[in-house]
Amino acid sequence: MSEPSEWLIYRGAGEPHGGITQLPPPPPWRDFAGRGDNSPDDEGGTGDGRDGDGSADRRLGGYRHEAELHRPGAEELEMINAALYLRRPLLVTGSPGAGKSTLAHSVAHELGLGRVLRWPIVSRSALQDGLYHYDAIARLQDVQLAAHSSAGPNGADGADGTDRHDPSADIGSYIRLGPLGTALLPSEQPRVLLIDELDKSDIDLPNDLLNVLEEGEFGIPELERIADRLPDGEAEVLTDDGKKVRIKGGRVQCRAFPFVVLTSNGERDFPAPLMRRCIHLELGRPDHQRLATFVRAHLGDEAARAGDDLISHFLERSRSELISTDQLLNAIYLTDAAAPAGRDRLADLLIQRLDRPR
Repeated sequence: MSEPSEWLIYRGAGEPHGGITQLPPPPPWRDFAGRGDNSPDDEGGTGDGRDGDGSADRRLGGYRHEAELHRPGAEELEMINAALYLRRPLLVTGSPGAGKSTLAHSVAHELGLGRVLRWPIVSRSALQDGLYHYDAIARLQDVQLAAHSSAGPNGADGADGTDRHDPSADIGSYIRLGPLGTALLPSEQPRVLLIDELDKSDIDLPNDLLNVLEEGEFGIPELERIADRLPDGEAEVLTDDGKKVRIKGGRVQCRAFPFVVLTSNGERDFPAPLMRRCIHLELGRPDHQRLATFVRAHLGDEAARAGDDLISHFLERSRSELISTDQLLNAIYLTDAAAPAGRDRLADLLIQRLDRPR
């Protein structure tokens, strides 16, 4: 068995050395080296360099692989299909690590619905963040630059007295749709939208979502005001995928209602109007099989087998402590990669309870 010091890169001895070269490859969810490797047809990429830069799989922790292995229970299967049939959002509640986010990726993977559009919610999130962003400052700066460069010495439009094209006239260049706005674009097949951790929002966001989710459309006032001055009433804007689409009349109206998954860790209750517009699925604590699948998707079969005892210990602790599956992944990866003598002690250091300080 390895000595405890053998896996240490930083030794605290105050003597410079080249031990950094001994670091093993990073965990898949912290691998930044793969940026730019995804192709346009890759489920995690878009072909435009925005989320097709290898960061999607890293940030989402290998959800694609977990989606391939995900096997829902009978109730979960029925509620997913109910949401698909009824064109209603699916509100998924449960403890961290129960597989709430994986569900959206599993549906997108099996039904061939492309990249999951993800809107992670924080306390400052507002409805407009999900719909679109208008960069008024950049447009104003371009207007000023265009005016300065086009003015000739005699006040003419150009140095030769001719008009010059004003780049700021294309207002669509300053508008980018958010994940929710992109999901509502008209298409023959629905997109999958993950609105993650809605319970972290402020008190207004759940109510603000009601009309958009009910009507399946929204307006962009900056485009609606000038629609009659646009060619054919259309403006070209960017989507959350980084693709260019044309918006007519300043309104976005879906044809196929997206498959919307709202997740919550149960930190708050939602208003009744939102609840009655959603299909509600409560996921229980993950069992040993689901956790093993989770580990296998991220770290492979060998790591899942080697960490079987840590999975059992994690489940035992989770009955009375708030701990996260992310911590379990960290513990299995590190104890497998470093193989220190104090394996169990290191795992306990990494899997610290989250509901109160140690």
